[in-house]
Amino acid sequence: MEPNVEDYKLIFEKEGVYLHTNAKKSNQDTSIPGFIRVVERAGVPALEWSPLEDEGRCAPAVLYSRKDGEGGEEDTNFDPGYEPDWAVISTVKKDREHVPVRESGQWAFSLPLCELYSLRRARFSLGRNFLVLTSRGGHPLPPLHFHRGGTRELLRALHRYIILDQSPVDGRLFLAYPHDSGALSQSFDKLHLLDDGSDLVSRFIQDPYATTFGGFSKVTNFFRAALRPPDSPAHPRGPQDPSLPSQSDEEPGFELITCGVELGPRPDVTRGPALDRWEEFLDSEGRVRNPDRVKELVFRGGVKPSLRKEVWKFLLGFYPWRSTAKEREDIVRAKTDEYFRMKVQWKSVSEEQEMRNSLLRGYRSLIERDVSRTDRQNTFFSGSDNPGLALLHDVLMTYCMYNFDLGYVQGMSDLLAPILFVTQNEVESFWCLTGFMELLHQNFEESQEAMKKQLLQLSVLLKALDPELCDFLDSQDSGSLCFCFRWLLIWFKREFSFEDILTLWEVLWTRLPCDNFHLLIACSILQSQRGELIGSDHDFNTILKHINELTMKLDLLTVVCGAEAIYLQLVQCKELPLKVLQVLGLYAPPSSEEDSPADGETQRLLGQSQAGAAASSHSAPGPSYP
Repeated sequence: MEPNVEDYKLIFEKEGVYLHTNAKKSNQDTSIPGFIRVVERAGVPALEWSPLEDEGRCAPAVLYSRKDGEGGEEDTNFDPGYEPDWAVISTVKKDREHVPVRESGQWAFSLPLCELYSLRRARFSLGRNFLVLTSRGGHPLPPLHFHRGGTRELLRALHRYIILDQSPVDGRLFLAYPHDSGALSQSFDKLHLLDDGSDLVSRFIQDPYATTFGGFSKVTNFFRAALRPPDSPAHPRGPQDPSLPSQSDEEPGFELITCGVELGPRPDVTRGPALDRWEEFLDSEGRVRNPDRVKELVFRGGVKPSLRKEVWKFLLGFYPWRSTAKEREDIVRAKTDEYFRMKVQWKSVSEEQEMRNSLLRGYRSLIERDVSRTDRQNTFFSGSDNPGLALLHDVLMTYCMYNFDLGYVQGMSDLLAPILFVTQNEVESFWCLTGFMELLHQNFEESQEAMKKQLLQLSVLLKALDPELCDFLDSQDSGSLCFCFRWLLIWFKREFSFEDILTLWEVLWTRLPCDNFHLLIACSILQSQRGELIGSDHDFNTILKHINELTMKLDLLTVVCGAEAIYLQLVQCKELPLKVLQVLGLYAPPSSEEDSPADGETQRLLGQSQAGAAASSHSAPGPSYP
């Protein structure tokens, strides 16, 4: 087929690009060799693929031409210049009629670049690299494999017409935007996050957590990357940096996709009774004789409500596990004095002084607003003149004096309320809160690096557990797992009932079977929803809506059993990827000693977990975790 020369211009062409017609069935895969091209038809740029059998000529291996007026030679230092990452929050489809993909023949296609929605690296277990293109109509095209390389050149050619925005959350995903300065802001407008119509970026800067809590299912949490000035580079090193690999068909940016890890069967897990005896664990001087056994019992079944007031003070570090009863009395006296010294600092600030202290004034305003709406359905915090609200306010204000650097950030009232409900003591709840914040304070830091890391770790786990679910979420632009942000930020506080949260948190405070057990809880929830998600007609928005509507509908026992079973299934696998081992805390860097203690501990953990899983399958008591 000879195109009209006046209406047709070839911009890029690459031979040896295979289209896979059955990519998800590796044992029946069909590969069709062909050409990938970037062309202009009547001035409209398009991405096209056609099979080799349709070609009546030999095409050059790589052909790249510059824009008119730029000269004819190729620029080897071409810089795509990716803009800041707005990928996750810029995924609402435009309200317009989409141009369909034009097909010529059974598999050939021609996709106008204005209709290219995303480009991603596939995860199919075929041992090769793939690119999957998705149109703005939501239709993924068959995967393409660049047998002789050339993806880098293709991206360079595409950048003449569109911006490819790489997500720092998922390095495999690129979203396509036109070279239009208003495109990103328009996609923000269509999110309708703010009822008052105020500017989203301003709200992020003034109160990022309020914005997140109010519309968490629509917002990515990587504010620092998202709010980077438009003229700042998204990547600190340019392509001319000598430390970067040279551009070639080696495809350094595209990792080799290999077959996934073969996981064994997931063991059955049963929970135990709550810890209901405390005195028997204390010696004659009041020391806890076997802290590890206490933690194991708490992990297995939680704590009896009447014992929580005492046991939580150990779990949250207010009392050292090996302290005597006399030492604990001294601790209470010292901590009480310290607390009230900090409290008087803000209580003694006059109104006139506070008018000149914008930071303290801002903290107080935010705390008063949050206290008025925290767990008001609970009788301990209900009513207008409830003393519980006053305690909640005073403890949070005092925490601002304790931690000047962090101060108060929205969400901290959610962490304090259950602790204050259990202890019903101002001083004890404050020091238990500081212990809890030792675990979670990084979640509330402005940089959001900790939250970014946790979402990446969650993605690592889910990819090992359920590649099919990950592929589905990727195909619907939900692979960043941004909808899990609130789960991880305040440890599922708003997903379960108040009573269930008391049990879940004390389980997580044991740090068993690993420090990142909360990520396994998230995996358990996501996998419980795979049947609802996969095979449905969900898109990005409806996935987020579905996850949001799980609030107060989850069964805690099922979720926790599922999370522990996932842990046992993973640790029994002998060939877990290194990143998974790191998330589970089962990897220690090799040392010069042949038998390092860390390596021995890892093997002991694996051995105990395997033995425990076998015992679980015979309805025996659950495994012991060190």
